[in-house]
Amino acid sequence: MRKRKLGRSNIEVSAIGLGCWAIGGPFWHDGWVGYGDVDDAESIRAIHAALDRGVNFFDTADAYGCGHSERILGQALAGRREQVVIATKFGYVPDEATRQIIGTDASPDYIRRACEASLRRLNTDTIDLYQFHIHDYDLGKAVEVREALEALVTEGKIRWYGWSLGNEQVEQIRLFAEGPHCAAIQHTLNIFVDDPLTLAACDEFNLASINQGPLARGILTGKFTADSTFAENDMRRGWGWNFREGRPAERLRQLEALREVLTQDGRTLAQGALGWVLARSERTIPIPGFKTVGQAEENAGTLQFGPLTDTQMQAIASSVT
Repeated sequence: MRKRKLGRSNIEVSAIGLGCWAIGGPFWHDGWVGYGDVDDAESIRAIHAALDRGVNFFDTADAYGCGHSERILGQALAGRREQVVIATKFGYVPDEATRQIIGTDASPDYIRRACEASLRRLNTDTIDLYQFHIHDYDLGKAVEVREALEALVTEGKIRWYGWSLGNEQVEQIRLFAEGPHCAAIQHTLNIFVDDPLTLAACDEFNLASINQGPLARGILTGKFTADSTFAENDMRRGWGWNFREGRPAERLRQLEALREVLTQDGRTLAQGALGWVLARSERTIPIPGFKTVGQAEENAGTLQFGPLTDTQMQAIASSVT
């Protein structure tokens, strides 16, 4: 089974993880955030299916479903906690009762309270990777956040930490990397959205590159068209969501042109897109989302294929701009 090192830590994780945003269900943050309604029993079955196929890395956040994603993941991993590596995030303030994000807080006292709450929801004693979720936080105050995280490491509440950032935020990476237990940076990476500056910084500081959006919120699965519609509580409603680009029709045309390259060795389109991320750097760990057993199985199936070949990567590079 293909595995990768989680940055400077001694933790090995499956080369493909799973992102648990979608299974949290919709929540409110200046509009609906999330991917529509969910079936909790199906979510748990999907996590078990991924575990059975070699996935041992799961990424969530206290904001996802305002705690619901963490609770479902904790339920699914009952009796199997020793088999997995759990990453979660903090910084947004969730109200579980109303399913609303009511603000942000990165004070040391709040970080400690948020960590304790995540530990309870996840039903675990230690968080393997605890990630700062506010990508535009004031750089001058971020040292205080880093030191609060180091204190949590010392106390055994977390093992390692990282920062979930926007792309090309190299100064933020550099500052967090000064902490001895910083192990990872999370950022967007997919066939349409490359991020060479962040990848170079991860190389420089020996950090894992955890990749959100590796399937461009579904476009790279091939299951949508320019006429596809979404539920009112799905943030993709209206297609104004393609990672700040607003180019879904053009991207769908590009995907069709890449279909043969991505699927020529028996992969699905999604598996080909994940293979691109794996080939982009030895540090990358894509975390595609899921809501069903079928999606979890397809994502996990990428482990059988591994990275795309150099020839495939060159063909894609010449087709995508």
